[in-house]
Amino acid sequence: MDWKKQVILASASPRRLELLRQVGLEPKVEPSQVEEVITSSEPAQVVMELSRQKAEDIARLHRGEAAVIIGSDTVVAADGVILGKPKDRADAIRMIGMLQGRSHQVFTGVTLIEAADGQTVTFYEKTDVHVYPMTQEQILSYADTGEPMDKAGAYGIQGRFAAYIRGIEGDYTNVVGLPVGRVCQELMKF
Repeated sequence: MDWKKQVILASASPRRLELLRQVGLEPKVEPSQVEEVITSSEPAQVVMELSRQKAEDIARLHRGEAAVIIGSDTVVAADGVILGKPKDRADAIRMIGMLQGRSHQVFTGVTLIEAADGQTVTFYEKTDVHVYPMTQEQILSYADTGEPMDKAGAYGIQGRFAAYIRGIEGDYTNVVGLPVGRVCQELMKF
């Protein structure tokens, strides 16, 4: 992507950074330390609220600069219940158990803020993910890899959990953590 302005990623996620680099962007990484405040229980609203809070936190540091800040947040939802990052191994096992053998949704909210003038756009993407049935042994084995611990819903579609993905409906990069195609389309409008 041909982009002249500085892009600042308000996230420490190596997956989001990798996705932006994949499309030719080289963002500066400045993770937001904002205390997250959630006022909704609807997954789409939650990720948009959190992405906006993160982007605004970093945008305050760059007012007037020729930069665009990207804030993002991803959650997994099963039957409308939001699954964030697991607290521990037992929580990861519980979450994977909820997802195996069925479908769930991944929501990623994104906020883009033009630091120079404050122009802001916030949106979300939703992807349906279908998971094969798993045995208890498979669930425990996956949890023991440590891979689930820093990921919403306790799995990474781009890692070992790919062995259990039956299919998806929607944007694959959204499940990884950033709907990069949509991000690029929105950036081109700025």
